[in-house]
Parts: sequence; C-alpha cells; structure tokens
Amino acid sequence: MDISAQLIAWYNDNKRDLPWRKTTDAYIIWLSEIILQQTRVEQGLPYFYRFVEKYPTVTAFAAAHEDEILKLWQGLGYYSRGRNMLKTAQLVQQQHNGIFPVRYEELIKLKGIGEYTAAAISSFSSNEARAVVDGNVYRVLARYFGIDEPINSPKGKKMFQQIADDVLDKARPALHNQAMMEFGAMLCKPRNPACGVCPVRLGCVAFKTNATVYLPVKLKTVKVRTRYFNYLLITDGKVILMNKRDERDIWANMYDLPLIETAGLLDPLELLRLPQAKVFGDNIILKDNSAIIKHVLTHQQLFIRFLVLEKFPDKLEKGWFYTDVDNIKNLALPKAIFIFIKYFFNF
Repeated sequence: MDISAQLIAWYNDNKRDLPWRKTTDAYIIWLSEIILQQTRVEQGLPYFYRFVEKYPTVTAFAAAHEDEILKLWQGLGYYSRGRNMLKTAQLVQQQHNGIFPVRYEELIKLKGIGEYTAAAISSFSSNEARAVVDGNVYRVLARYFGIDEPINSPKGKKMFQQIADDVLDKARPALHNQAMMEFGAMLCKPRNPACGVCPVRLGCVAFKTNATVYLPVKLKTVKVRTRYFNYLLITDGKVILMNKRDERDIWANMYDLPLIETAGLLDPLELLRLPQAKVFGDNIILKDNSAIIKHVLTHQQLFIRFLVLEKFPDKLEKGWFYTDVDNIKNLALPKAIFIFIKYFFNF
C-alpha cells in the first residue's frame, strides 16, 4: 500500500470535525485557508465563525470597510492578511460577478493567494488534481523520504513540490491533500511526533534512522529587528488621544496611541525631554508608566512601554485625533495596545 492510501485510511478514521471540510464552497474554503495561515486551528476557529456569520458571501465581504475587517481580525496577527482578503473579495466581486473561482489558474491571479492557497482551494472546492504543500506536508515528506534539502531553498521548494505531485492520488486529490495536512498536524508534529502509532512508520526513513528531530531542514534567513516603542496615553477619562497608523509600517491602517520610537531604552523623564515630546509643551506631567512589555512578531521584536501623561498636546500631529473612551472598543487596535487600554480603563 502506498503512502497516500495509508494516510487516507488513517484520515478517514481520525480526522477532526472542522466546518470547512463540510463544504465545497470556494469562498468558505478561502476564508479558512487565509485565517489558518500562521495560525493554529484552535485559535483560528472562533475567527472563522465570526467572519462567516458577518460576511456569509464574498459579496458581503467585498462591501465591508477595511476598519471593520481589521477590527474583526484583531488578535490574529499578520494583519496584512485581512487587508489582502478585502482586496481579493473586491476583485472577485468585480471580475467574477461575486462567484469565487475554483480553478487554480484563476485563483493564482488574485491578491493574497499564492501557490499553496490556490492549490488548496481548487483541490477542496472542485477536486482539481493539485498537490498542496504547506508546512505540514513539507515535514511529512522530508521525514518519510529522508530528504535533508532545506525546504525554503529554491532547490528544496522545487524538489518537494515534485515529490508531492508524484505521490498525489489524482483520483482523490482533495481527500489526499486533507489527509497529508491532517497527518502532519496531528501525528507527524514538529516536536514529539507520535511515531509509535504512525501508520507509515515502517516505510519512513527518518523513523528507521532516528532522524525525525533533524527533519525537515530549514535555512535560517530571517533577520529580527529590535525596536523600542514608547506609547503616550493622554485622557481625561472621557476622551482619549489616539493615532491612525499609515500604510508604511507594521499594523498598517490600524489604530494605536501617540508614539515615540527610540533607538534604545530611555528613562521616562529623559524620553519626555526629546524633541518629539515638545508638542506637549514644556511642563509635561508624567502621571505613571508601565513596565516594559516584550512583543514578538515574525521579523521584529518590540519593547513597548506606556507613559500616562496629564497634559493634552498643544497641537495634533498627523494621524492624531480625539475620540470618546467608549469608542475604543470599535477601533482595530494591535493586541498589545488593546490589552493595555482595556486594563487601564477596566472595560
């Protein structure tokens, strides 16, 4: 029995009961695929239900405002996914009359849909014979066939895609792809894989050579940037000074507080003597400051501190605006900022 047949048999007995597996609606499948990128199923599932409830069709999604999408997305991270989803939905509405494409060649042209997502949607919605290669599939193939070529090298990507194409059950591509991905997620995990109950362990090179801990191989190419964010919280308890972020940095088009970014950690009083703080005048009163919070993103680590000031600024900088404290709940804020404000105002 080949690996595909074995994993399909295992999948039929062990698969999780997930809502997107009960439909061939390309729009619903697309929602699930984007939400679950870089996100565990347990974390993404509540977001999936919220999006489906609020936007049951791609037409409804396309009519949404970006602020609404980002607010609903709050806490998931990788916010560019939410912004790209809105652009994708609008393209589908404009170019496909609100009917989500099901063929790979049409899907790959849409914003935010790459090779993996196009293969997944076309496979699951129309049973198109496309091999899906995600992190789980890379891991299964690397271990089963004993491949030490880095999965993120150009040669590795081409090699793994070819192997995935070769083992694909072309008569049952949707079932095959679901089985491969589920097996990687549930049994062939990155750490502590369940080799003792693995149905394909006798044919697995990594199992036979005790190499599961070393595979797959991945080149370390990510350079992490360290940044220091000093947020200024100014409020009289009824209104609060907020900031609308632009499109040129992390958390694009979301909302946060007035920010002074520094090259390193500074004493709060020293920080308020910087030229950026002059907008608050000469007599700045620091009421309180928080501990330093470390917030890790994929390519950046942020050290965040909140300073509570008593005095409103003499003028508003670009992006700054006043809003009622009660309105904060309606704004799309990065998770770290939202948690602090929620704690500060006790709501």
